[in-house]
Parts: sequence; structure tokens; C-alpha cells
Amino acid sequence: MIFAKVAQHGIRQIAKDVFMHLHQLDYKFHLERNTGALSRAIDRGMRSISFVLNALAFNVAPTALEIGLVTYILGNQLGWEFSSVSAVTLSAYVAFTVYVTQWRTGIRKHMNMLDNKASGRAFDSLVNYEAVKFFNNEPLEARRYDEILAQLQVANIKTQSSLALLNFGQNAIFSTGLTAVMLLAANGIASGTMSVGDLVLANTLLFQLSLPLNFVGSVYRELRQALVDMSTMMSLQAVTPNVQQAPHAKPLLVNHAQIEFEDVAFSYNEKRLIKGMSLTIPEGKAVAIVGSSGSGKSTILRLLYRFYDVGAGRIKIDGQDIKEVTLESLRESIGVVPQDCSLFNDTIFYNIQYGRPDATREEVLEAARLAHVHEAILNMPHGYDTQVGERGVKLSGGEKQRIAIARMILKRPKIVFCDEATSSLDTETEREILQNLKEVTEGRTTIFIAHRLSTIIHVDQIFVLHQGQVVEQGTHYELLARPHSRYASLWRKQQSSHHKKNTAEEIEEIGVKAVNVEAEEILDPAIASSSSAAAASTPTSPSSPSTAAATATTHVHNV
Repeated sequence: MIFAKVAQHGIRQIAKDVFMHLHQLDYKFHLERNTGALSRAIDRGMRSISFVLNALAFNVAPTALEIGLVTYILGNQLGWEFSSVSAVTLSAYVAFTVYVTQWRTGIRKHMNMLDNKASGRAFDSLVNYEAVKFFNNEPLEARRYDEILAQLQVANIKTQSSLALLNFGQNAIFSTGLTAVMLLAANGIASGTMSVGDLVLANTLLFQLSLPLNFVGSVYRELRQALVDMSTMMSLQAVTPNVQQAPHAKPLLVNHAQIEFEDVAFSYNEKRLIKGMSLTIPEGKAVAIVGSSGSGKSTILRLLYRFYDVGAGRIKIDGQDIKEVTLESLRESIGVVPQDCSLFNDTIFYNIQYGRPDATREEVLEAARLAHVHEAILNMPHGYDTQVGERGVKLSGGEKQRIAIARMILKRPKIVFCDEATSSLDTETEREILQNLKEVTEGRTTIFIAHRLSTIIHVDQIFVLHQGQVVEQGTHYELLARPHSRYASLWRKQQSSHHKKNTAEEIEEIGVKAVNVEAEEILDPAIASSSSAAAASTPTSPSSPSTAAATATTHVHNV
């Protein structure tokens, strides 16, 4: 009982340490990981620790003691020949077991690798369930999974075959040793130096070793495998994060929340994303960072949050280099509303409260109201106790985004970073959220990453990025006043696209109305005759509604 408590406490502590270490690793590690394989490695590692502790305490030590006693009794009671044969048999048995087991370790590692790969592929396919359904690719996913299972099947057969070879060799060695002892005893009886009782004693003692020897072979195999699994899990702790806290880092003191990028450069996988960028975000102001895809907008958040460290230059908050402050204090000071909101497979209340775990229920509800999601939550069957599903799959994109905003509001950060915060919302809700964000971020330094320029007209300053550099800055109207600026070009393209969309919607609406009128005329001839008379007595211009309706009707009929 005492051993079980000590062992389980040790396993729990190691598992917690590995879990914490994984969370402390940098962003690059988590981009490149395979979640299913990682989870499988941790699970096997924990089970292997339990096995190793139990095997050493209750199997290896008692078996070694028993082997020593049997060898001593054979030598003391029957003579050195018997103890020599016993020692040779045991040595051959152990040497063969160690050699073959080491050879099998490579086969077992390959099998584990394929097992991890199969687990990762199944996890990836199930997580992307919707994509599989959208493209009707269930047979493809089954085929890809079966390819790994086929390789795993071959590896399992090799593992079982090598195990059979090991067992055969062990039995052959032990049977040879037992035969040799029986021959020695029979020879002693024939010569009159030994009795039948001595033969029975030799046979019994040697058979007494058969069970622990078989068990030692089994334990050694499993021990080797457990050590492989343990080394896989422990190797995770050997991974050092690229982003590390300075030894003498101090807590970040945020009074004014002014942010400065001083000649910042950053590369990822030998690709230069930020090239000598310098900009200053004044305290308490709202700024926007815009640019085409790949210009480095979202990279700014990752650098500010220290997911990555800058390659050159400095980033300062209130004059403090973020490399010289603690990571905890830095990240406590920044609230983020990401473009792709991550939710836990728990209740809506838990996901909002995650922004500040010690917040009261009233504070959580108030944050939901400010994010305009409170009423929508109350309309759900279980209200705030509604389960959101894995990664929030049970909620709409807009609901997930508003929960992310509520979570940020609850955190009460000094600096707010909105990365396409309203990208999943309809126009009316987007307008409400932007107004709410403007209210809750009043007096706080706020950074908007935006693609739709219409959402950042209100900000105090706009920075335009191109190929990792700030090429323009100013207010919305100052930048539009420069007709050849990149911002003005982006604005015109978006407005043109928006105008075409609205025009198409208007034409479709007119067409629907025309079809409805035509249907009414067919159903009621009186309406048709009055409509014809009205049309005959009223001249129509090419641009009149009647012409538009007729054109739209013709268009609908053609369609």
C-alpha cells in the first residue's frame, strides 16, 4: 500500500512536469507536432514508469535472490559440477535473452513509430470531420489509414515472430541445462555416490529456477520496452524552447502601454518576414495594421507576445525591452481576440471564465453582455452550461468569435490586440461589436489587424505594411488623400467589390419582386388587366422601375 502511494505520486508528478514543459515550449514546436502521436507517447511513458517500478521492486530483486540461493544449495549439497552446470545454464540463458531482446528493440521501436503514426492519422482525420464530409472523401481517409495499418500489421508480425524465436531459444537452453543435470545425477546414482533423493533434489531445484527464469526473460523484454517508452516521453523534456526567459528578468510594469518597434527584423524557415520595421504605437491610442496577405501583419502579434524572438532590433513596452521582462507578466498585459478562436470542450461559462479563472459569475455575464452574446447564450437549451464541443464545433463562427471577445474583456488587459476580430460576424453584429470594442478599449492601447478597411476607419493611426516594412502611415482620410498610396488602392478595390456585390443583390431583389408580380397576375386576371392599362397610360423611360423589372424578369426567365 505504501509502495503504491509512493509510486503513483511519482508518476503523477512526472506526468505533470512533462505537461507543464510542453506548454512552456515555443510556438514552432507546437506548429510541427503531431498531437495524436504526442498524446500516445505520454500515455505509454506514464504506464512504463509504473511497470518499471513494480518490476524492480517485486520481480527482479526477488528473482535474483532465488537464483542465488538455488545455485548455492546445488553446490553445497550435490557438488561443484551441479552448481557449474547451473551457472553456465543461467549465464547462457541471460546472455541469449539480452542479445535477442536488444535486437528486438529496433523492431519494437519501428512498430511504436507506426503505431504513433496511425494514431496521429486517425486523430487528424476525425478532427477534420467536416472537411472529409464536404469533399466526400471517406474512402480516401479509410485508404490512407489502412496503408498505415498494413505497415503496422507487418511490424506486429515481425515482433511476434522475433518473440517466438526468443522463447524457443530460452526453452532450448534451459532444457539442455536440465538434461545435463539429470545426466550428472544418473551417473552419480550409477556409481553409488548419489541417491535417488539427490536426483529428485537436483531436478526440483532446477525446475524451481524455470519459473523465475521465464519470468526474468519476460520482465527483461517488457523492461526494455518500458525504458524505450520512458525515453520517448523523457526526450520531450529534453527539448529546449527557443524562446526563453532571461535569468534576471523582472515583471513588466505597464503604466502608459506605449509600444515601440525599433528596426525589428525576423525570419522564419529562412524566409524574411519582417525587414527593419520601426513604428511607435502611442499610449491609449487605437491603431490598425493593414496590408496584403503575407505582408507580416499577424507576425507582429507573435513577436509582441514572444511566441518568437526577433532576429534583430528591439520591441519595447513603456521603454522596457520585452526580452528583459518575465513572460508571465508580458502575456498578462496583452489581451488577444484571434482570427481563429480556440475553445475548450467544456461549457460556455468555462470558456468565457478562462480569460480570468477567478472571475465571479456576475463578471462573466457582464463580459458576455458587452460582447453581445449574452442573449444568444440564454436562448440555448442549457444556457451558460451548454457544451461547446471539441474546438467549439457546436457553435457558429460568430458565436465563437463573440465568446473570444467576452474572454478578452474579462481578462482586463492593458494592451488589446484584435486579429481580424470581427471576421466571422454579419454586418449588423460587426457594427455592434466594433462599437463595443471601442467602448471597452477606451483609454487602452489597441491594435487592430484588419483586412476589411471599413472596420478600422475610426482608429487614430493606420500603418500599411508591404513585404515586412511600414510603407505608409496616417489616418484613414490622410491616406485616402494620397490617390497613389497603397492604402487608397486597397480601399478602392474593396469598395468596388462591395459595390458589385450590392448591385447584384439589388438586381436579384428586383427580379424576385417581378416574378412575384407576374405570379399574382396569373392568379388574378383583374390585376393583370389593371396592370396592362396602367402600363399603357404611363410612359416609361429606359431607366424606369418598370423597365428594370421587365429586364430583371427576362433575366430570371433566361436563368
